[in-house]
Formats: sequence, structure tokens, C-alpha cells
Amino acid sequence: MDEAQRQLASLSLGIVLLGPDQIIAGANPAAEHLLGQSVRRMQGRPLSELLAFDEARLAERLREDDAQLSARATTIAVAGLGRRMVDVTLVPLIDRAGWQVLSLHDIGGAEAMRETQASGEDRPIRAPEVLAHEIKNPLAGIRGAAQLLGRKLEGTDLALTTLIADEVDRIAKLIDQMQSLSRRSVPVLAPCNLHEAVRRARAVIEAGGRAPVIAEEFDPSLPLVMGSADALVQVLINLLSNAVEAAATAPQPFVTVRTRFASGLQLHRTIDGSAVRLPIEIRVSDNGPGIPADMRDHVFEPFVSTKKSGQGLGLALVRRLVSDMNGRITHDREEAKGLTHFRVHLPVADHRRPPSKEQAT
Repeated sequence: MDEAQRQLASLSLGIVLLGPDQIIAGANPAAEHLLGQSVRRMQGRPLSELLAFDEARLAERLREDDAQLSARATTIAVAGLGRRMVDVTLVPLIDRAGWQVLSLHDIGGAEAMRETQASGEDRPIRAPEVLAHEIKNPLAGIRGAAQLLGRKLEGTDLALTTLIADEVDRIAKLIDQMQSLSRRSVPVLAPCNLHEAVRRARAVIEAGGRAPVIAEEFDPSLPLVMGSADALVQVLINLLSNAVEAAATAPQPFVTVRTRFASGLQLHRTIDGSAVRLPIEIRVSDNGPGIPADMRDHVFEPFVSTKKSGQGLGLALVRRLVSDMNGRITHDREEAKGLTHFRVHLPVADHRRPPSKEQAT
């Protein structure tokens, strides 16, 4: 046994080598244990004979020859052994067309199983704890470096270092939020200035230097909305980033952000079961090619992406964050004008509650 085989054999992670058409070509001992089959019995059989994924869209992505994805806490049905909760990664083999490496980590746990029994909009989108730790450590270094640079700069350059530090803080908060996203907890909501959130998100996108001019069509008379300022910025960053990327292929790319009253819209299901009015609309529009017709009904589902290298989690997270603010997000295509619109509808802030420090200043 060579060194590579010894290392594979020592892993607690199940590794399955898949040939074209997802025919099993090999597996390590951990995969044999997880799937209840010896590698000799698995070889030459299609993966679908041994396991099935509960998440249909994930199963579809796994069947793509060039798919590269990872999914945490997803449920599989193993032939003859029942259901298991696993973390999954899939990567194509370089220089071997149609070949893939599938890894399966059996995480088990009754609590994890209960959480993934939720479906659709109520499914928690959770960041792995280890990944969160690995992200937070470099974030702290980035923040410290930005602060050191800020001591030597002034004017516009100083403003950029402040933006970096603020975004690091916001991302760290969102990582904490993603780890605890669950319908069992009630999100903390407060009055938010929608236009301030738009401009902060614009600053982040435009700081990357790749965005076209993002036009604003604001209704200055709009009141504060009830939501989470950090989550709202994240929603807008995701929507604007997608719009900028989509519009990049247009001869004259443009992205527009519009705010307005949209009276009469209601959401009849909130965390406490009550109905809430959603009169405030923010619309992000772009003149890109739009979402393929066969994907439009699934664009907010996990693992659905129009991008070749996309993981399909961005819009799923956006929907969850909007839902946590008792809001609603939709999208539509205006073919006559060649425009794609994403619309977020939010409730007006309850003025009986005191504003946050950010809104008071």
C-alpha cells in the first residue's frame, strides 16, 4: 500500500471515487463502513444504487460531471441502512473528464436530524462551526491591518480603511447569526433606515472597482423599516453583487435601486403567526440576460445557482434573512425592457419602540 492509500485508509471521512456516469471506482474503509458495503461489492455500480439524497436539487447538482460543491447537514438514505445525516463535498478530478471525488462525513445527531426535517423557507441555513472559526481568525487580522493603515492615511483613503473595519465587524456578526439561524429563536428587530443600508451596500460593491454606475431612485418620504441593519446590508450586498455580475454581459450595463410605497401587500405568516403589512418596497434591477426559465421557480432554494462555480446559497440566505425580518422577496423578468427585478417588501417600523443608537444619530 503506497503512502496516498495509507492516508486515505486512515481518514474517518468516507471517500468515494466516481467514474463517468457516477459509477463507483473505489472507496476507503470509512466509506465502506458508512455505506455498509465492501469496496469490491461497490465497484462498478452506480452511486444511486447505494444512496439517495433527500434534497432533490443537491442530487441534480451531484450528477453534473463538472460540479464542485459542499453541503452541510444534509440527509441521505443508505440502501439497507436507513437515513444518515452527513456533510458532503464533491470535486471533479483534474485532467480526468467525468471523474469525481465524493466525501461523506457522518455527523449523525438527533438534533441535527430534527433541524433538517424542516423544508423550503423554514430550512435553517447554518455555517459550520469550524469554518466560522477559520473565517473569524483572518477577519481579526484584516481589521487590525486596516486600523494600522488608517493611522497613516487621510481623506478618501482613510474612509476606505474605515469601511474595511466596519465590514469586518458586520461579517463577523453575520457569521454568528448564521450559526444560530433557527425558527426556534426570535430575531432582534429594530427601526432601520433603508436608504442608509443601500448606500452602505453600494460602497462595499463599488469599492471592489468592478461595478457599473448603480443608479438610485429613492422615495425620500419613506419611514424607517423594521428589521436588522446588518442583515439588511447583507441582503442588499448579495442582490447588488448578483445584479452587477448579471449586467456585466450587457453592452451598456446598468443596475438600479428603487424604493417606494407598495400599499396593500401583506404577509400572512410571521414568527408569532400574525399578519403584517409590507408597504415598503426596495427593488434591485439589472439589464443582464435574466434567470433561465426552468430555474426561476427554484432560484431561492439551496444549491440552485445559475453560475458555473456557484454554490447556490446566496439567494437562499437572502430569503432567510428577509423572512427573519418578517419580509418577503420575489423576482420577475420584464422581457419588453430586458430587465430582471428582485423586490424586497418590508414592514414599517413600530414607532412605539425607541430607535437604535445608529438611527438616533
